[in-house]
Amino acid sequence: MKETQVWNSLVTLMPNDIIAVIMKGGLIMIPLLASSLIAVTVILERFAFWHSLRKHEVDRRILALAAEGDFKQAMEVAGTSRHPVARVLQAGLRSRDIGPGTAMQAAAQAELRNLRRNLPVLDTIITLAPLLGLLGTITGMISAFGIVSEAGLGQPHAITGGIAEALIATATGLLVAIVTLIPYNYFRSRMGSDDRT
Repeated sequence: MKETQVWNSLVTLMPNDIIAVIMKGGLIMIPLLASSLIAVTVILERFAFWHSLRKHEVDRRILALAAEGDFKQAMEVAGTSRHPVARVLQAGLRSRDIGPGTAMQAAAQAELRNLRRNLPVLDTIITLAPLLGLLGTITGMISAFGIVSEAGLGQPHAITGGIAEALIATATGLLVAIVTLIPYNYFRSRMGSDDRT
């Protein structure tokens, strides 16, 4: 019952042409649509996260203050910044007398987890969407052959409906995976990038 309500609410938000194509794709289109919505949500969240890190001259300022010996001011600047580099430097400044390297390594590991947040979700969708599309292909072909076995070859429209279901599900699965793969690779490259602009 809940699935029908969710499906109906999604249907009311879409143009009629898209609805017709989705309906032809069969039941597999429901998890594919859910996957695409999750992917879009994660992609928008990650873009907002990386956009918030764009301004970060703060690391140079912290290092300059530390080089001048003004550790208190360097700690204050690091404490007010949300940038991961500033938090790593702050950990080093806090532990400058007892082991700054170890403290910075521990802070860097925590920041890396934050940078990687939700990327496994995108990775799963990239793998799962084509498999769901393939499953849709198989169910569509089973449907088409079921009609052939019952009615013979005298109903070409019924047969092509099953084939259309197969092709729509496959195309949708590939589209979801391709559209998710591009930002996923972008986010991974940003994690390893030395470019701080």
